Amino acid sequence: MSTGTCCLEPSPFFHHAERVLVHTDTRPIIVSGHSGVGKGTLIQRLKDNHPTVFSSAVSHTTRQPRPGEAEGVAYFFRSPPEIHTMIMRKEFVEHTYFNGNYYGTSKKVMATLMKEGLTPILDIEMEGVKAMRSSGLEARYAFLKPPSLEILEVRLRARGIEDEANISQRLAQAKLELELAETGVHDIIIVNDDLDEAYRQLEDFAIHASKKRKAGSMC
Repeated sequence: MSTGTCCLEPSPFFHHAERVLVHTDTRPIIVSGHSGVGKGTLIQRLKDNHPTVFSSAVSHTTRQPRPGEAEGVAYFFRSPPEIHTMIMRKEFVEHTYFNGNYYGTSKKVMATLMKEGLTPILDIEMEGVKAMRSSGLEARYAFLKPPSLEILEVRLRARGIEDEANISQRLAQAKLELELAETGVHDIIIVNDDLDEAYRQLEDFAIHASKKRKAGSMC
């Protein structure tokens, strides 16, 4: 089945987002990168260190839960018919089909977080990044990359949750994501060859960019 995306159409959601940004920088932070590059670890650390600033915009998916994944924490797990209904109702900011499953970011989830003054953080695949970029939603984009594809393969195998077919597919996807990153679609590219340094760069991007924007809006 081919990959599909859905861009956000003009709606009160955008108007709300624009009102909020006049007072505080709640622009979503879109974190993308290859599976196994460390996105989840870095995002969780950012939320743990700044719980009143950042919150995950939990995505919906048709994928089956993995051991330890909780409903509403890792994902909102839904059946294919339920996701198809949400797509038809245009309830997603973006949605994509990847590795046999649908993934989507709900407009309602995003709007709720921004209304509460929180900055949504999204972990989104390449096609979702394209959809977000073309949707008109103002956001900040960070791309995490491994030192090399060889190291990425080692990390994927070390997780012990992927079979050979999935590893091959993810490595092929990683090459495409690197090509996209080279087009300048992201605001920052972080090489995760040292977890602490990668976190420092992500935190600096998330926090200091917000402060600069707030200072500029007060002039």
